[in-house]
Amino acid sequence: MSTPQSVAQDTAMSANSAADERLATPEGRKDFWRATFSCWLGTAMEYADFALYGLAAGIIFGDVFFPEATPEMALLSTFATWSVGFIARPIGALFFGWLGDRKGRKVVMVSTIILMGASTTLIGLIPSYASIGLWAPACLVLLRFSQGFGAGAELSGGTVMLGEYAPAQRRGLVSSIIALGSNSGTLLASLVWLAVVQMDQQSLQEWGWRIPFLCSSLIALVALWIRRHLRETPVFERKKAELEAEREQVLAAAPVVEDTRGFWRRSRAFLTMVGLRIGENGPSYLAQGFIIGYVVKVLAVDKSVATTAVFIASLLGFLIIPLAGWLSDRFGRRITYRCFCLLLIIYAFPAFMLLDSREPAIVIATIVTGMGLASLGIFGVQAAWGVEMFGVHHRYTKMATAKELGSILSGGTAPLVASALLAWTGHWWPIATYFAVMASIGFLTTFVAPETRGRDLNAPEDAI
Repeated sequence: MSTPQSVAQDTAMSANSAADERLATPEGRKDFWRATFSCWLGTAMEYADFALYGLAAGIIFGDVFFPEATPEMALLSTFATWSVGFIARPIGALFFGWLGDRKGRKVVMVSTIILMGASTTLIGLIPSYASIGLWAPACLVLLRFSQGFGAGAELSGGTVMLGEYAPAQRRGLVSSIIALGSNSGTLLASLVWLAVVQMDQQSLQEWGWRIPFLCSSLIALVALWIRRHLRETPVFERKKAELEAEREQVLAAAPVVEDTRGFWRRSRAFLTMVGLRIGENGPSYLAQGFIIGYVVKVLAVDKSVATTAVFIASLLGFLIIPLAGWLSDRFGRRITYRCFCLLLIIYAFPAFMLLDSREPAIVIATIVTGMGLASLGIFGVQAAWGVEMFGVHHRYTKMATAKELGSILSGGTAPLVASALLAWTGHWWPIATYFAVMASIGFLTTFVAPETRGRDLNAPEDAI
């Protein structure tokens, strides 16, 4: 007997979607691979930027921009500037999402890569606190805001583009390439930092930390060159004229009361995406952001241990991410996501117990496990699920805004909240509780989220 999930999947996969039609032609396949590489590279750029900042925040920024603070307060201050980037992300998501739904995905993908590349490069040129005083952290905050404004639409834009290009039966696997891009960026950042931290402390503090940020401009230039030659997604091309006509008819005919009621009805998918994002993003940035600083600054473990752990996790990500995407194609988005959230809940308290051992091998294994679950596996499932959750009318705007709102409520503030909890209590157990609570929000959200595996992306309505 067929289950509702299998019936929905078979129905959607039998649909002759715009993406499947284009992939049947040589030119369409060329467009697909160009878009795939472009999205991977852009996401690699975004996550290299954030991984660079996360590693720099835990390892060196306290000494460069907040030299007069205690180790705990320096960590709190650097992660406060980290959070500024996340405050800017939903603003960028709204603006660029609106632009992408009306003018196309390509114009946004070009704009965001320019903004992010310029911001990250300029971070590497900021004078230190010793040179210009309070202007140094002020410049850091401004550039973090600019970086976050562009990043707010980059990840979702790449996810939407890949999802709308991919064949329905392999959408989970193809969309996970976005997560591979984030993993590639994290790998690149950890490789560069692994080399940079070998420098003596004085050289590292004076100029060595700038190298990774300046080098990111090379990725931005390559991504910009590729994106200038991108073609719009088949779904957007097919639906653009129809959507404009339908929107005019709805605005002309529907009463105000019905519009308001429709808004609240449509918001269910949006709120579901926010909940799923909290369950992934909060634990992710605790695993690859706060824990790095905690290990280096509080536990006084050698800097190379943390960067080695991030490097190993990034290597394993090239296996974990596509496996997660394939599992979501095989068994469904909901059950795969739920399992990852459950593993994160179980992980929280033992992780900090193991970190307190200060044994390099144990610390590395603990960080790798956390990143493998939160930053890699669960993220690989989320890509396709997010695209399928929303209808074609406002997919980019809704998905980008929901993801970035979830980021503010979780990942963007998680290292800051964790640092404050550590400074307040002097112990790790409130942080582990906080970690488990965020993973639990994602876990519980999966029970109200729809199964969308193989959904036709030309559908105008949301999945809920």
